Amino acid sequence: MDSEPEGLSPGLEATVDATVTEEMTAERVGSGDVPVLATPAVVALVEQAAVRALEGHLPDGRTSVGFFVTLEHMAPTPVGAAVAATARLETVEGRTLGFVFDVRDTRDLVARGLHRRVVVDRDAFLRSAAARQGA
Repeated sequence: MDSEPEGLSPGLEATVDATVTEEMTAERVGSGDVPVLATPAVVALVEQAAVRALEGHLPDGRTSVGFFVTLEHMAPTPVGAAVAATARLETVEGRTLGFVFDVRDTRDLVARGLHRRVVVDRDAFLRSAAARQGA
């Protein structure tokens, strides 16, 4: 059931636009003590962009889950600033999908890196998660 997804090819891309809110700051998420866009919030935006890029391209009953991120967070972005996270599918190796990404604000590049996702059977994945609760 976890065979290679068909129809996925490099080049799929999506962008997620957001405005930095207090909830997205390092102070709020606990990753620092400054009121700027937190690295974990950057990762969330990147994952949203990758998921959006795959919309309509996965077989029924399949989803993707993130399992790897490497990123360089290069510039601070204050509350109220607009940001755009773009993820582009670069590699398809079996069920593993490799994305490159960048995040920009209105001035410049904020972050860049690599993100990997794996295609899974949604129901089997949820059963596996539920089984871990009782372990």
